Amino acid sequence: MSSAGLAVLAVAGGFFVGSIPFGVLIGRIFYHRDIRAEGSGNIGAANALRTLGKRGAAVVLGLDALKGAIPVLAVTLSGGSTAIAALCGAAAVLGHCHSPFLGGRGGKGVATSYGVIWALAWPAAIAFTLVWIATVIAIGYASVASMLASAAMPFALWFMLGRTGLVYGIASAIFILFKHRENLARLRAGTENSLSLGRKPAPTRKPSPTAASPHRRGGAR
Repeated sequence: MSSAGLAVLAVAGGFFVGSIPFGVLIGRIFYHRDIRAEGSGNIGAANALRTLGKRGAAVVLGLDALKGAIPVLAVTLSGGSTAIAALCGAAAVLGHCHSPFLGGRGGKGVATSYGVIWALAWPAAIAFTLVWIATVIAIGYASVASMLASAAMPFALWFMLGRTGLVYGIASAIFILFKHRENLARLRAGTENSLSLGRKPAPTRKPSPTAASPHRRGGAR
């Protein structure tokens, strides 16, 4: 097979691997829940944290990241170019967001792109991690953290990989921002789902007995 044919096969393989909906599979097999029907309705790790808990979210995050890393590593270890590796990673992100197993629907692509970045240039992935965590701690929104971290990647990847990194960083950032357009609308409306990371939720206020109960007969003495 020609090198062009191998490249096409690798990209198709990346799309197939990326399209496996691990969030749905983990939720159904181990928790008997469909995370698409709860929380934000997304199939990614942030919604898995809300619906399945920390352990389930960690598994979903790891598997979704591996979907992006494996195609890239497969190309790199077989002697393929960085450009083809990045293209396979992009195909995995596309497969995650538009999975044929879910009728063309899917997630936002953040964790899968994170895996691609780890496989392409791990220092850039560390930068992504730091930006994401700092943003969630500061303002409490996983969607904003994902968008800001993705927007920082063109610079980090350009520094590590040159033009190929810059192209992947810009393309993935634009795509991820586009996939978060509903989150942006909810942020403007003040109805976006928050994510607590390393902090206790605000205590629920209980109504005072006088406010909750009717006035005593005979009035105050």
